[in-house]
Amino acid sequence: MVPCVEVQTLKEHTDQVLHLSFSHSGYQFASCSKDCTVKIWNNDLTISLLHSADMRPYNWSYTQFSQFNQDDSLLLASGVFLGPHNSSSGEIAVISLDSFALLSRVRNKPYDVFGCWLTETSLISGNLHRIGDITSCSVLWLNNAFQDVESENVNVVKRLFKIQNLNASTIRTVMVADCSRFDNPDLLLDASDQATPLCQVFDLGGDSEDEAASPPLRNPRPGRAKEGLRRVLDGVLDGGTQLSERALETRVAELLAQGRTKPPERSAADARNKYLIFTTGCLTYSPHQIGIKQILPHQMTTAGPVLGEGRGSDAFFDALDHVIDVHGHIIGMGLSPDNRYLYVNSRAWPPGSVVADPMQPPPIAEEIDLLVFDLKTMREVKRALRAHRAYTPNDECFFIFLDVSKDFVASGAEDRHGYIWDRHYNICLAKLRHEDVVNSVAFSPQEQELLLTASDDATIKAWRSPRTVRVLQASRPRLRPFFSWFASHRR
Repeated sequence: MVPCVEVQTLKEHTDQVLHLSFSHSGYQFASCSKDCTVKIWNNDLTISLLHSADMRPYNWSYTQFSQFNQDDSLLLASGVFLGPHNSSSGEIAVISLDSFALLSRVRNKPYDVFGCWLTETSLISGNLHRIGDITSCSVLWLNNAFQDVESENVNVVKRLFKIQNLNASTIRTVMVADCSRFDNPDLLLDASDQATPLCQVFDLGGDSEDEAASPPLRNPRPGRAKEGLRRVLDGVLDGGTQLSERALETRVAELLAQGRTKPPERSAADARNKYLIFTTGCLTYSPHQIGIKQILPHQMTTAGPVLGEGRGSDAFFDALDHVIDVHGHIIGMGLSPDNRYLYVNSRAWPPGSVVADPMQPPPIAEEIDLLVFDLKTMREVKRALRAHRAYTPNDECFFIFLDVSKDFVASGAEDRHGYIWDRHYNICLAKLRHEDVVNSVAFSPQEQELLLTASDDATIKAWRSPRTVRVLQASRPRLRPFFSWFASHRR
């Protein structure tokens, strides 16, 4: 049943292929590439190219990510703008899958926020505002996919959340988990196989005493925050407190945010709620934490205050609901089909390492750990899956996409292979060879015995299980040899 037999190689891209995504029906998939095109494919027994959208006329440098909306009528495509080497600006485009027309374009900064659908017609983008040398603010926006406004009173964009970033960190890689899909009995992992907690999970909305010491970020009263700020500044001026400029900036930013951060909204368990998930950090620019923010039903529309001014004047930032610290550089994330389990590719920091300078994160391991978290219990489950490797250092690290089906987990790697594991027994089942780095993998949502892999070798490969290959070969009409036909007709 493992899709390990190569059945087709697609060579229509002319540069590195960075990402693959299937439609929910499984009939189509999309690919993004350094050649600056988004290609849409028909997923028949023999895969064929349906449409290619060239994004260079819109000043894009390359395309990096795509996602189909829930009814497969629209495609979100994310890309990077042309610009100086250190530019972080990107854009999200919405493409109609009926006419292949470009419906709207939305700015996205930094570009590796990627973007994602929240509802069938609204998508999430990001923006970044610098506050200091290593302090910034990420704003997450909800955008209507259709920007042709009939009335100036109709909102097409609304601010969802505004989150403080410390120590040169930013929010990246947003995705949405739908709580209504939890508890599918066919997809549950064995609860008895709990991992030894290697990663810390902080519930920032709780009230227990042991959570009060969690990193960022309980929110004391404004008076206490002012008193703490005064103490820090007095200590620096008196020479009693020795802090570097960056450490001082971070401490002042933390104190200023205290009392001006809106705490998580407490609500009864509601299957309509969704989780916004993203990578972040509090120690360094290297993404080493997973932030989780609950989205309530009333927040899933662009109706209401345009810029989210419904918050009080003293609530400048939004607090996160949960933070997962993986003590390593996160290079990939993916959700199980029921959205309950979050799978994370991480390259670990050395045990006991301490971040002294936010611009110099610890060295990262070549081995990639594939961690699994239960979003219902906020616990780490299963031991880490290992086999795949990566070699680039912190400042050159790039995202390696993974995918999860009912029984399998697959991931790319920098060692020129894709990998497949058994999701329940943690066994590595197959290595899928390419000629260069494998950036992305994607299972057909309707047929887990079909897997696609995308590589820096500019190809997409389709892999089927030996069982499927045998069935397809048996169903083909076989031509009768000439001599057997001749012998039968002589009688």
